Amino acid sequence: MIKTTNHYIQAWLIMIGLAGILYSGCDKVDELTQFDIEYTSEVTIPASSGIDLPINIFTPDIETNSEQKFQVNDTRKDKVEEINLKTLKLSVLMPEGEDFSFLKSIEIYINADGLSESLIAWKEDIPDDVGDELSLNTTDEDLKEYIKKNEFNLRMKTVTDEFIDQDHDIEIYSVFRVDAEVLGQ
Repeated sequence: MIKTTNHYIQAWLIMIGLAGILYSGCDKVDELTQFDIEYTSEVTIPASSGIDLPINIFTPDIETNSEQKFQVNDTRKDKVEEINLKTLKLSVLMPEGEDFSFLKSIEIYINADGLSESLIAWKEDIPDDVGDELSLNTTDEDLKEYIKKNEFNLRMKTVTDEFIDQDHDIEIYSVFRVDAEVLGQ
């Protein structure tokens, strides 16, 4: 009886081990079908004439080059399962030595032809010691329809808590995580 029980225990342990290997193998395959796409754009926050008023600033259209970027990663538009915003970071380019301490809050919206505008990143209660780089909170919404378009644009809605006497040139750096099927699978 003890010998039979040991066989069941050994068989059970082997099954658990195989399940673990298969599960980790699936994670590895998922990693192979995921890749990042980066976009950079610039906007200017104009010198202000007031505080606590929302200001809307639009980026120029951003070309996605999605067909090429998907092809480089062995996939195409119809094989894309999901695209999420992984990172959105702002940096002050000009004037030199300035920071984001003038901001009270910020929201970033994405828009593309034929699609409704969607909030993708934000930051509220920005501290005065924030520095010249600002990482925003990002949505986990699926944004594949925007990135699959030929171009999209961003709208930045800012609220300042102090006067700024000079225009501020800002770089918007975004990273989108693409989850797609690899061609041939």
